[in-house]
Amino acid sequence: MLADADVMALVQARHADPFSVLGLHADADGTLWVRALLPGAQAVAVLDRKTGRRVATLERRHDAGLFEAPVPRRRQRFDYWLQVTWADGGEGRYADAYAYPPLIDDTEIYYLGEGSHLRPYTVLGAHALEVDGVAGVRFALWAPNARRVSVVGDFNQWDGRRHPMRLRLGAGVWEIFVPHVALGDRYKYELLSHDGELLPLRGDPYARAAELRPATASVVASLPPAQPLPPQRAVANGRQAPVSIYEVHLGSWQRHPDGSFHDWDLLARNLPAYAADLGFTHVELLPVSEHPFDGSWGYQTLGLYAPTARFGHPEPDGTRTGSPEGFMRFVQACRDKGLGVLVDWVPAHFPTDAFGLARFDGSALYEHEDPREGFHRDWNTLIYNFGRHEVRNFLVGSALYWIERLGVDGLRVDAVASMLYRDYSREEGEWIPNVHGGRENLEAIAFLRRANEVIGVECPGAITVAEESTAFAGVSAPTYAGGLGFHFKWNMGWMHDTLQYMAEDPVHRRWHHDKMTFGLIYAFSENFVLPLSHDEVVHGKGSILGRMPGDEWQRFANLRAYYGFMWGHPGKKLLFMGQEFAQGSEWNHDTELPWYLLQYELHAGVQRLVRDLNGLYRRDSALHQLDAEARGFEWLAVQDAEVSVFAWLRRDDHGGVVAVVCNFTPVPRLGFRLGVPEAPGAWRELLNTDSAYYGGSNLGNGHRVLAVEPQPSHGRSHSVVLDLPPLATLFLGPA
Repeated sequence: MLADADVMALVQARHADPFSVLGLHADADGTLWVRALLPGAQAVAVLDRKTGRRVATLERRHDAGLFEAPVPRRRQRFDYWLQVTWADGGEGRYADAYAYPPLIDDTEIYYLGEGSHLRPYTVLGAHALEVDGVAGVRFALWAPNARRVSVVGDFNQWDGRRHPMRLRLGAGVWEIFVPHVALGDRYKYELLSHDGELLPLRGDPYARAAELRPATASVVASLPPAQPLPPQRAVANGRQAPVSIYEVHLGSWQRHPDGSFHDWDLLARNLPAYAADLGFTHVELLPVSEHPFDGSWGYQTLGLYAPTARFGHPEPDGTRTGSPEGFMRFVQACRDKGLGVLVDWVPAHFPTDAFGLARFDGSALYEHEDPREGFHRDWNTLIYNFGRHEVRNFLVGSALYWIERLGVDGLRVDAVASMLYRDYSREEGEWIPNVHGGRENLEAIAFLRRANEVIGVECPGAITVAEESTAFAGVSAPTYAGGLGFHFKWNMGWMHDTLQYMAEDPVHRRWHHDKMTFGLIYAFSENFVLPLSHDEVVHGKGSILGRMPGDEWQRFANLRAYYGFMWGHPGKKLLFMGQEFAQGSEWNHDTELPWYLLQYELHAGVQRLVRDLNGLYRRDSALHQLDAEARGFEWLAVQDAEVSVFAWLRRDDHGGVVAVVCNFTPVPRLGFRLGVPEAPGAWRELLNTDSAYYGGSNLGNGHRVLAVEPQPSHGRSHSVVLDLPPLATLFLGPA
């Protein structure tokens, strides 16, 4: 018979080791006892699983629902069912969670504790499986400083007394196999802190699905099989490939008339076809991992393994849950259209919501204890403790999961600058130096290198892209050369400088000529992406079109010329949704894009231009093969500030060449003489952003051949004479 102290500890959910007393146990003289804690049960019997015969009737030991009894005439352990009659008259036959031994192998526990487990998501979290012919779910949670952890859910009336978990010593991992739990069941964890405080219910950090906000429960979901990146995607993601990215916030790309979200399958039918038709090579999704607040656009995530429920298939009652399978169908639809998929990934910080990671087990587990290291004042979020190997394991595992299991081509890593420096957005005295007294966050740097190395080895062909706005050296250099190991880096300096230039009235641009040329000083120091991203169309900045000066015709002409400049400039391309058809208003995450604008010719013309720019960029290797190599670029006209003209050559390694000429004044320059190399001997116009097809004045050089003449100009012995349209960019190829 169970001691009174054990009884009280069980019914108060404070027992240190419930597996030692619940279930089937032999006492000192070999008598077998069965004990079960089933709040709400009226009667409990024990059935032999093989024969179905009743072998014992348990007696109520405590009114909280603790039952126990010896099993007569049995000395050997046996498989059994619990036949339960509930207080409301219902009955059920159940396998007992406390009849099962530990299911996680000791080796897995060791690697988890060491922080070297490449795929912690295969161990931690909720995993549906069958044990001894009984289907159920194995739950496992890392919470080393908790005194007690229970899994709660619909399957046990959210009662923390029903399924306290087993602590695996050495790694701080708690586990339990709960029979009869199934895919789609909701759950959370109930934790008692080291100090005995009952904490708010926590979602599962490793959950692969969750409820739609404002509900916060985790949802049991299947573990997708591993799927290697197709060989053609590895080629398409390379630094010599054309990479033109359509950046999308799925919640506001399109919506139903009632304002509700499209689900993954409707998005899969519409978005890939649209992006592919416009010639983009990749779509990049603002974070689609689960997050509590729509207004964060996903950048304050608490579900680093869970595609958001926002795009799950709606049930008749309007509820939605997350679906790895739905997201994977969307990825496959993109692949079928020849598109790669990048997702925004946020390892820099996480929000403070009570059901999330903040002081998860009553201690600063995922974050730093000291707010000088662990709190982001800019975003009111917490900073991961990158020095803790279990936290690094959690994050690296998440990166690997999205690529290896969910099938994306790569990750765009948000807010890297905030990770690299301990004094990021902090005044003197408000941050803690590193061990050498410096400002670099050595632990974050080591984590980023580790993540990129793991992805490189385990997922060849996948890519990572850093949003990094400082002059930190070697962001896209290999780790063996001292770099961070990213494949690409956003060129934030180029974006700021060129947008400032374009916002100037053309009459003043001569004084700001260097803003368009300065980026070429460092253009080949990293593998750059040129980003006109979501950040440039929010917080009062207006749209890209809204930055352009002049009357309506001039604003659209400026925008078309700027897009031509961007597509002709070294670097991969990124354009945020809506800017491909010149959205005039600032982006609003709560409504869909203003698609009605496409009925107007100027907006439709910009969309046609983006399609043709992407087509030219992809077809002509001179415009993309050497995006990150200095030998692929050569200035033709760099000092024509008085007339605001820029011209340069783009080359590939096979003799291909394209000339790009920009006129950023509203003045047509007829008979403009431009210095060019002697070869090729003649040029022709490939694309003209002033074409009437795009909404322009249709001034240009048409189909005529532009012969190279032995007349000096721009420091060269030969030149060509061409007509420069107002506020326009020309692309020229060998005739």
